Amino acid sequence: MCGIIGYVGPRSAESVVIDGLRRMEYRGYDSAGIAVLEAGGIALRKKAGKLVNLETELEIDPIPESHVGIGHTRWATHGAPNDANAHPHVSTNGRVALVHNGIIENFASLRAEAIAKGAVFASETDSEAAAQLLGLEVAAGAGLADAMRTICRRLEGAFTLVAIDTASPDRIVAARRNSPLVVGVGDGEMFVASDVAAFIEFTRDAVEMGQDEVVEVTSDGYTVTDFAGTVVAGKPFHVDWDLSAAEKAGYDWFMRKEIYEQPKAVLDTLLGRYNEARELTLDEVRIADSELKRINKIIIVACGTAFYSGLVAKYAIEHWCRIPCEVEIASEFRYRDPIITSETLLVTISQSGETADTLMAVRHAREQGAKVIAICNTNGATIPRESDAVIYTHAGPEIGVASTKGFTTQIAAAYLLGLYLAQVRGTKFGDEIAAVMTELESMPEKIQRVLDNTDQFHALATRLSDKRSVLFLGRHVGYPIALEGALKLKEIAYLHAEGFPAGELKHGPIALVEPGIPIFVVVPPHGRDQLHDKVISNIQEVRARGAQTIVLVEEGDTEVEPYADEVIWLPKASTLLQPLLAIVPLQIFACEVATRLGHDVDQPRNLAKSVTVE
Repeated sequence: MCGIIGYVGPRSAESVVIDGLRRMEYRGYDSAGIAVLEAGGIALRKKAGKLVNLETELEIDPIPESHVGIGHTRWATHGAPNDANAHPHVSTNGRVALVHNGIIENFASLRAEAIAKGAVFASETDSEAAAQLLGLEVAAGAGLADAMRTICRRLEGAFTLVAIDTASPDRIVAARRNSPLVVGVGDGEMFVASDVAAFIEFTRDAVEMGQDEVVEVTSDGYTVTDFAGTVVAGKPFHVDWDLSAAEKAGYDWFMRKEIYEQPKAVLDTLLGRYNEARELTLDEVRIADSELKRINKIIIVACGTAFYSGLVAKYAIEHWCRIPCEVEIASEFRYRDPIITSETLLVTISQSGETADTLMAVRHAREQGAKVIAICNTNGATIPRESDAVIYTHAGPEIGVASTKGFTTQIAAAYLLGLYLAQVRGTKFGDEIAAVMTELESMPEKIQRVLDNTDQFHALATRLSDKRSVLFLGRHVGYPIALEGALKLKEIAYLHAEGFPAGELKHGPIALVEPGIPIFVVVPPHGRDQLHDKVISNIQEVRARGAQTIVLVEEGDTEVEPYADEVIWLPKASTLLQPLLAIVPLQIFACEVATRLGHDVDQPRNLAKSVTVE
């Protein structure tokens, strides 16, 4: 959630900040604002709604030229999405402007304290309490960095704070706890942001900010301290993608572009994981083989789309490794008092690496002595930093809020983890692992073959875009694909959509079947003949009640054709790997339906790309 950008350097702060906010629009937001330092004061502009509203305001009422500024796109938590609650917030004394990502849990008492000391609040937000306290600290004589450290020690919750002070016109001070913050290092200029996409046009050199740290930046460099004031070393890293990767490249939506990037994204996930001796080499998994052999239970923890990729992973890991594997929704995990020991392996899946519920699960598991492996797309994010090991998906930036290539690359990474564990534990012979890897390496080309048939999916969307309810059925690994297909339609087309295990039809869901309702059915390949035949029976059950059946099935499976109103042919693949193919038509279908309904596909209502609060 919330995009944050700060700049100090020779360029126009307004230009850098607005461009940075535009590149973070994918995160989801409902208002935007900017504050820059001008002679003797702070110039502030902020507007509810999309960034274009702020840009219009800046045209009507231009902001003074400045070389130091901060900006923010807000996703409302405390207070309605209106102009007053938009960030930045300015302290009553006019000294400090501040932007905030996260939730300050003890804001009510801090707000009362600030009011008692003379602060006058202009918003309903929790964030303004931090701005007012910071203003009081600098008014009492503290420098901006000292003031930031002082208030951070008092704040409870999750936060990234970025502030400017009229008395320190050459610097920006920022802090983080349980919320993303990265520093961009340029040539005579510096950036702070919640996402490297905000400054990637200007520099690909960045610095990770650790937990409970404050950074002070000037155009000449940066200093990082902990909340107590002790200087700590930042962790420099280089961003391995450039601005072109975050642009649409001629597509109407980032989501559509990212759907079509999946062959390359999956290939990049697999690259370098397999050596000449035909052994998996996951260099980032720095857990000793002896410890992995001790594991007697795996728990996969994730949210949303990542949770569904975890469900696919469960089938593969249990089949290949013969270890019990549970899949948990992260927001429920630590509140049910899960049974975790030193012989438990927690696998977390998060595209951003900043998902708050998943991060809390990591911390809880590590407190109980478990080892943690993260599957993540974002280098330097909090979750992989706090895990024992990580498998980066290398999918490149995913801008569309509804995840597509994030999902398929997470599944590919989970397959690598399952095969690696099978190799370490000896539950599969080398030639068996090699056979799976050979097929896995063929999947990018097969995904491309599915993408080459998109005219069929577009035509299907045209015929069905007036439907108000769509069902999805699957068995085995087809079940999580049904769930993910339904989620995509809910997220961006705002239609009622449900995914069910096909075998559960007669236990209630079949009551939803009525004449004309579209039902997508994922049919297992012939390698699972018993499941295959049962799914054909399920298709007959819903078709007998008037449903339109759209069946996703492997090429050459003519047994299904008599029972399908429409067949979507998938390249042949083994059962466990079929999800990489079966999800693609459902992604395109959802994107096309949403487009035909006139929705903003990349920024669906009420949603944010990275959910950084619990």
